[in-house]
Amino acid sequence: MFRQQMDWKTRENAFAAFTTGPLNDFWRRREEGVMPGVDGVPIRFIRFRAPEHDRVIVVSPGRIEAYVKYAELAFDLFYSGFDVLVIDHRGQGLSGRMLEDSHRGHVEKFSDYVDDLDAFWQQEVASGPWRRRYILAHSMGGAIATLFLQRHPGACDAIALCAPMFGIIIRLPDWMVRQLLDWSEGHQRIRESYAMGTGRWHPLPFGLNVLTHSRGRYRRNLGFYADNPDLRVGGPTWHWVRESVLAGEQVLAGAAEEKTPTLLIQAEDERVVDNRAHDRYCEIRAAAGHPCEGGHPLVIEGAYHEILFEKDALRSVALHAIVDFFHRHD
Repeated sequence: MFRQQMDWKTRENAFAAFTTGPLNDFWRRREEGVMPGVDGVPIRFIRFRAPEHDRVIVVSPGRIEAYVKYAELAFDLFYSGFDVLVIDHRGQGLSGRMLEDSHRGHVEKFSDYVDDLDAFWQQEVASGPWRRRYILAHSMGGAIATLFLQRHPGACDAIALCAPMFGIIIRLPDWMVRQLLDWSEGHQRIRESYAMGTGRWHPLPFGLNVLTHSRGRYRRNLGFYADNPDLRVGGPTWHWVRESVLAGEQVLAGAAEEKTPTLLIQAEDERVVDNRAHDRYCEIRAAAGHPCEGGHPLVIEGAYHEILFEKDALRSVALHAIVDFFHRHD
């Protein structure tokens, strides 16, 4: 296990050999599952299990992400002593879509994501054999998982949040954003169309991306979507943006009641979610007597939004913090 974690700092030196060898062999061990979500939408997920593991980590991905993207993370967590489950949220990955144009990132109610995770938890996690249950959530998945725990306090033993979507960076005045979103709700065609400045999925050159500094991981993840059109999701709909803004507000409104041990990891060079919402979340919890780990976000210096897919020097810091945090709450 120790040697495996040492590899986190140098893996990119032989990334192709790792992904086509050990990671490929590990990926073949996955168990795939499906369950009905809200309104019967099929929700896909995967499991990695070993008889000797008595702890599990449930991974809640970000917007547009598919579980296939999380193979490397699952590998690292599994060989750190945890079973791993990864869910494909509705409207993305191999889970069902709500609109005819499958590229549109859409959800009818943000609570549908939470309901899906709730049902998944009851079916696959709560009834399982594990002594400890943890959640690792990224971006949109962080908002979903946090709202789930506000609904079910004590459901898990600890949660690690990576760049959680408690607020979205929208380069317009707040009053204008709210007016636009409320106006779009009254026009069905606009409500379900791509939000301003977005559109169908298309491959973006590495040099233009603002998600990761890791060329190898970026190209690998881009390849999943390029090779499998069923995975592609483009920009969000106006309605998705409105639901997500309201979800972030709901997270902050309920933060004072949260007691689950929480590690919040923040990207210093964030371009997608609003770091000020992370700071506010930690301030609210600290004032209520239930502070996040360390009392404030753990900032990964120089990191872009996708901390778990960053270059080794940055990713390894976050991974060590996550695994150590879960070990402390064993």
